Amino acid sequence: MRIDKFLKNSRLIKRRTVAKEACEKERVFRNGKPMKPSDEVKVGDVIDLKFGNSEVKIRVLDITDSQKKEDSQKMYENL
Repeated sequence: MRIDKFLKNSRLIKRRTVAKEACEKERVFRNGKPMKPSDEVKVGDVIDLKFGNSEVKIRVLDITDSQKKEDSQKMYENL
């Protein structure tokens, strides 16, 4: 699954266009390297998100195309 779609489906970022812009502005990293919006995400990947002064680090646990709001946090774990 593409990183921009994963961020939207997991509800880490509200809209896919915002997730795409975050990737283009090099605010999304995997293993210390910036990700492009089209980069594929796999189970077990560690993703760093930088929002202004805060930083979120997650591990991908599940990849699904659609997710209910209450189940979306099962797609990742905070590190």
